[in-house]
Amino acid sequence: MISDFHFLRPLWLLALLAPPIIIWMASRAGDTRNRWKGLIAPHLLDSLIVQPDRRHRHALAWVLAALLALATLGVAGPTWKREAPPFVADTASLVIAVDLSPTMDAIDISPSRIERVKLKIDDLLAARNGARTAVIAYSGTAHLVVPLTDDAELIETYTDALATRIMPKPGRDTVAALKLADALLKRDGTSGTIALLTDGIEPAATAGVRQIGSAIVVLGIGTSEGGVVKQADGSFLDSAGGARLTAKLDVDALKKFGSDTGADVATITRDDTDIQWLAQRVRTNFVQQTATQGDRWHDLGWWLIAPAALLSALSFRRGWLVRLSAVFLAVHVLSPTSASAFDFADMWLTPDQQGRQAYQKGDYPTAADHFRDPMWKGTALYRAARYQDALDAFASVDTPESWYNQGNALLHLGKLEEAVAAYTKALEQRTDWPDATTNLAIARQLLKQQQDAEQEQEQDPNQKPDSIQFDDKGKKGKAGEMAVAEQTSEMWMKNIQVSPADLMARKFAIEAEGAQP
Repeated sequence: MISDFHFLRPLWLLALLAPPIIIWMASRAGDTRNRWKGLIAPHLLDSLIVQPDRRHRHALAWVLAALLALATLGVAGPTWKREAPPFVADTASLVIAVDLSPTMDAIDISPSRIERVKLKIDDLLAARNGARTAVIAYSGTAHLVVPLTDDAELIETYTDALATRIMPKPGRDTVAALKLADALLKRDGTSGTIALLTDGIEPAATAGVRQIGSAIVVLGIGTSEGGVVKQADGSFLDSAGGARLTAKLDVDALKKFGSDTGADVATITRDDTDIQWLAQRVRTNFVQQTATQGDRWHDLGWWLIAPAALLSALSFRRGWLVRLSAVFLAVHVLSPTSASAFDFADMWLTPDQQGRQAYQKGDYPTAADHFRDPMWKGTALYRAARYQDALDAFASVDTPESWYNQGNALLHLGKLEEAVAAYTKALEQRTDWPDATTNLAIARQLLKQQQDAEQEQEQDPNQKPDSIQFDDKGKKGKAGEMAVAEQTSEMWMKNIQVSPADLMARKFAIEAEGAQP
């Protein structure tokens, strides 16, 4: 952070020469004897002048100098962090890796560890309010349950079916789960967090975590006292010695994993404290990750307003602030640049800052009027559904983000060929961009549908609009084929009587066999 510290408007720092000059002039002006010694006889001077209190003689000058120094630093725009890009997703992606080792059937928490995990996942989905989430299950092998999606019902359908019996290989391979989750986030091109819901981490996992680029949080499932492991058939799992196995949550091992890898670690709670903690960590990681993606620096000069206002209050008694404000106001009103209607906000905020305030309040038309930055102006116009104006604003910038935004605006305007060209241009300048690739595919599909519709209209231009033609050839045309295909697909779906748990068990077994050398 310190290495990124700089000023957005460094030329304003030249104004820091004013405070020392003010203090010097105040010290010269405070010498009353020196000003009158040429006009009054020396033997009368000491009796006629009244010297001010030395302790308060220069206090006001120092206050004014400090006020100007703080104001100058604020106007110079100190900063050390970036703003997120305007079109970046405002919710963090999350990959939940659920441990399905046999010990997750322990009943030290009711009804069992794995059943409590399912309830926690439901609570977490509700807390994230439609954010993109994926689920991975792992034991001796790691497998994808649900890819990144915002469909909470789909995720709940499969997570409710999770069980230790569906895993093809016993054991626990935490590194494999983390690598699969990290690859999922990288392939999607999003910033996100991996959440491990587990009752233990093997010591060898620490070395493998160094290869993971995504943030990791760990939620320990279980209690330190432990509990017996109740299997699906109602029997209890025995240890190698024949005694009944008691699975305990090794909190110290989880803490060591967190200290060695930098992962955040917590344990499950009876209430929703753990869910709130987990959601907060996901948001924090997302902010930290996206802070390096923007091309605009966040102006932090606002923080100097409070101390400057406090110093201003100290100068009210002598009337300095009133006189100084009057001078500033007169200069602003009489300046040639104030031909437009006077606005007090212009004295303190730049047009882009005023635009950002309006943008954050959702007042996009007003924000567009204030913004001078073409990308932010185009973004505000886009949000205000003024797509042609947004296109004109984006067109003044030649960056992959600009071409991508132009493609979005062109899609809304129905200019599909130009949208395809814009997305293609964006991908030429930034090849690995999943969002642009997806939108390009959508634009091409829409363009193809439009061209097909135009060709069908051109095939029989003389056909009367109100006439009806029947296909009497046994429905051998496209409509007949589609109807048969739909009936066959519907019959096939009705004949499937496989539960999600059995479906995942078969899928995981096939993947495990394919992964064997």
